[in-house]
Amino acid sequence: MKLVTAIIRPQKLDAIRNSLESYGVQGLTISQASGYGRQRGHTEVYRGAEYTVDLLPKIRIEVLVSDEQADDIVDVLVATANTGHAGDGKVWLVDVQEAVRVRTGERGEAAI
Repeated sequence: MKLVTAIIRPQKLDAIRNSLESYGVQGLTISQASGYGRQRGHTEVYRGAEYTVDLLPKIRIEVLVSDEQADDIVDVLVATANTGHAGDGKVWLVDVQEAVRVRTGERGEAAI
């Protein structure tokens, strides 16, 4: 099993959810996050004062998938999140040793 984690632009969330649901993903976790990458934030002017926004709003998506689905899920995430501009995000995979469905006690891929 793999845990696919993606950090994306907030405005891409609905499109990514729809793409993942179309692919067959049945569950995911979404969290609000803040951060920056190569774009290093940006400057804004508010009431005549210029200030730097260091941490940009982002969305963190986590999906637990079988090994066979992992590469396809990454492809779906990358294709849907891509705008071609800095700040599109990152996607990474982590091996998962065990998963347990709390309600039923199912283990392994049956718990996905």
